[in-house]
Amino acid sequence: MLYSEKVMDHFMNPRNVGKIDDADGVGEVGNAKCGDIMKIYLKVEDDIITDVKFNTFGCASAIATSSIATEMIKGKPISEALKLTNKAVVEALDGLPPVKIHCSVLAEEAVKAAVADYYKKQGKELDEEFFSCSGCCSACEHGEEHTH
Repeated sequence: MLYSEKVMDHFMNPRNVGKIDDADGVGEVGNAKCGDIMKIYLKVEDDIITDVKFNTFGCASAIATSSIATEMIKGKPISEALKLTNKAVVEALDGLPPVKIHCSVLAEEAVKAAVADYYKKQGKELDEEFFSCSGCCSACEHGEEHTH
């Protein structure tokens, strides 16, 4: 399996690893099939993501997609973070092997789950356009209620 230099760089030197104890929003998603689990923590001020950290249990692609996704949303307005797509994550990494594309989907879903948690804590309405299900987890596959 060939990985781009960017994937290897973000795997070997991941950015924004860690936890934010007083996070304004936390999103955790997982994929039962591959065992990858991503947790993203957001710190938000005036609707701008001032800090973001992640913890990911998974393969090189899962770690690299988490790392680049946090880089792509840090310092950006919440509205921009919600527009983050798995396609943009893959492009930012100069591609992923087809069998690893699901990792980029997890990164997108983890960001959205963290924003959803932030919105919930703020008493804000979730815009269904951004928070509709995209088959991100085993709950989707089985028609169960989401935990994120």
